Amino acid sequence: MPSNLPLAGAATPPVSPSQVRYRAHKFGGSSLADAVRIRRVAALLASGTDTVPLIVVASAMQGVTDALTSLAGLAASGRPWHDDWNDLRRQHLAAAAVLDPQHLHGVADWLQHAFADLHTELGAFADADAARLAAVQGLGEVWSSRLLQVALGGDAGGWARLDARDVLQVQSGELGVAVDWSRSRGNLAAWRADRPAGNVVVTGFIAADGDGRATTLGRNGSDYSGSIFAVLFNAIELTIWTDVDGVLSADPRRVPDAVCLESMSYAEACEMAYFGATVLHPQTMAPAIQAGLPIRIRNTSDPGAPGTLISAASGAAASPVKGLSLVEQLALLELSGAGLMGVPGTAERMFAALREAGVSVTMISQGSSEHSICCVVRADQAERARVAVQAAFAKAIAAGQVHGVAVTPDICVLAAVGDGMVGGVGVAARLFDGLARARVNIRAIAQGASERNISVAVAADDAVRGLRAAHSAFWLSRQTLSVGLIGPGNVGRALLAQFAAMLPRYAGHGGLDLRLRAVADSRRMTLAARTISPETAVAGLDDGEPLDLSHFVSHVQAEHLPHALIIDCSGNDAIAAHYPQWLAAGIHVVTPSKHAGSGPLARYRAIRAATRGGGQFRYEATVGAGLPVIQTLRNQLDTGDALIGIEGILSGTLAWLFNRFDGSQPFSHLLREAHALGYTEPDPRDDLSGIDVARKLVILAREAGRELSLDDVAIDNLVPPALRELDREAFLARADELDAPLRARLQAAQAEGRMLRHLACLDDAGARVGLVAPEPGHASLHGRLTDNLVQFRTRRYADNPLVVQGPGAGPEVTAAGVFGDVLMIAQSLGARL
Repeated sequence: MPSNLPLAGAATPPVSPSQVRYRAHKFGGSSLADAVRIRRVAALLASGTDTVPLIVVASAMQGVTDALTSLAGLAASGRPWHDDWNDLRRQHLAAAAVLDPQHLHGVADWLQHAFADLHTELGAFADADAARLAAVQGLGEVWSSRLLQVALGGDAGGWARLDARDVLQVQSGELGVAVDWSRSRGNLAAWRADRPAGNVVVTGFIAADGDGRATTLGRNGSDYSGSIFAVLFNAIELTIWTDVDGVLSADPRRVPDAVCLESMSYAEACEMAYFGATVLHPQTMAPAIQAGLPIRIRNTSDPGAPGTLISAASGAAASPVKGLSLVEQLALLELSGAGLMGVPGTAERMFAALREAGVSVTMISQGSSEHSICCVVRADQAERARVAVQAAFAKAIAAGQVHGVAVTPDICVLAAVGDGMVGGVGVAARLFDGLARARVNIRAIAQGASERNISVAVAADDAVRGLRAAHSAFWLSRQTLSVGLIGPGNVGRALLAQFAAMLPRYAGHGGLDLRLRAVADSRRMTLAARTISPETAVAGLDDGEPLDLSHFVSHVQAEHLPHALIIDCSGNDAIAAHYPQWLAAGIHVVTPSKHAGSGPLARYRAIRAATRGGGQFRYEATVGAGLPVIQTLRNQLDTGDALIGIEGILSGTLAWLFNRFDGSQPFSHLLREAHALGYTEPDPRDDLSGIDVARKLVILAREAGRELSLDDVAIDNLVPPALRELDREAFLARADELDAPLRARLQAAQAEGRMLRHLACLDDAGARVGLVAPEPGHASLHGRLTDNLVQFRTRRYADNPLVVQGPGAGPEVTAAGVFGDVLMIAQSLGARL
């Protein structure tokens, strides 16, 4: 669409510098809905400190214009209308009783006469023409302006009242109602001749035609008349008072984080208005643009808010895009075929057919190959458009030169608008990247030569998600992730505590809106439309509903939110089996569970393949808890290094045990102490078996490109066969049976001047996990009690291995690793942390 829309009417004549300057205000119907609000408007105007006179353009009381239109329709069709007429009469008389209780201004009598005249008019309405209908439709402004004048103090208080029909002369044209500026200025000069310069209340919406008959300016006409009279009165600025703080960056019903824009240019405002922003209609701005008149949008309910200033040039902005809008209930019409290529006049024939059929085109797109041309039309005109274009190309279709005309229903157009886009590099890429990350497919693209607007056609089902994703992509709002947590055990609870501490900080300064919307354990789940408090998430499961994993996932992947994330802290292999499906659907997955990374190789491959669907899979906490083990390995491999081998202590429990096991105490004593301190799994055999360490080694091996399975790892199980099948308590009672074999292995190591360490090893000889006696100076001999330690030997680090070391166990450390993965995903989606 053109950035500078056609301006209604002829150019305004120059204004004499000696003419009195005014400050103009326009109040909408919601601001004048009843006596209380009319009084609030009067108080607001009285509180101003300006010494210049004021003009105030008044709309009808909220809903009155629609009521009058309905009333006229009833009368014209011969249906009963008296009750509706009486309701309107009572509404206005009630306001008059509050605003003029002592009848000092005679407004009640004035209204009685006005409604009596309307009663007479409606009684003879059977043969009403358009002019008589317009005269009735505009009465709401006549009445409300009188009530507002009274609230301001009336003639005695220095407030004159101007009926726009006495001054404003207009004529209907092809582009709508056009102002006859010369005659209107002359009429205003005659009206002012008998009145000293002072404040004026003006009726909005109404005017007179060339024959002097009452007419209206059409829908949004009150704002239009505000702009017209601001120009006629040579105003310094026009303030349009409404029920929002200003022009917002997006529709707040769809983007709750939409921000109020401090300033906009006329061009930006016209683009935003065309593409759905309802605060201003392009026609409203036409007189202001011609006269260079600034317009400010402000909120009647919050007069302290600065609002949005619209002028010739907008202020500097952090983002090249000022706002985003959606146009809904559209359809995509496409004409395609090889016969269109290089044929002059194809577009002209197509759009001439649409014009003849009375079809309005919202957006046009054509590739340079000219193989197809498409346009977006209103959904209710789509079939008419298809028939018209098909008829225009009937011969070409019959000859096979044109494939035909296709209509895709349920389309929306998303438009990004901003002066900062002009000449800017990467704006389109940012928009498309944001939409792609939210899994929104673009059906058609259009950008005008002004570069001030990029419009894309998307499926209606994706529209709100796409709008929010684009809004976040340009930093107009926080990046929003819908989050579901499965498994609030030790790690899950620690993660919730970290969420409670950190999420407010990220929301305030990091541009991240991490919404915990679903929590589930093995039996129950809690779902929330907006968010679940991390502090009460676990307790809330007591009142939750039975777990339905499919419903849980569909709730997390909400259509109105751009990104979905599932955090799996369950350690359940059956949950891991769902990862490929979730990732393929674009849901991001973060887990500290080793089942996915070390489970069946076929499933691992399926998970990797599924990430092509847009979902990210992050699992740093599976190997080193909060340590950057996987990230370090990936950085080396991704920059061209080659892995030679891995050695590491991958269990904080086994690190603690063998850092302490020096022969001064039996091993069983240390094991029971570790169990009491909570360092071990509930059943310590899960640590001693080496299976957990083997899983971590498989994950690292696969990360390095080796298709290793758990069965390929040689595992030194420290639990004697006789103790493996006992229940946990029986095992702990007989743990002394571990002492002799482990003491023997320790003594053998000490005889060589060495100590025991539990290591995982991967090299050309294979993968193995178990007790070894490292050579003196080995890094594993210098770790702290519960440290994990991973030593990477690569081509770059062949002689002096790269070592990652630090606490590798405990719920808080593991939860921090999970949280780090969540933040990595958020950053990749555009969150500023």
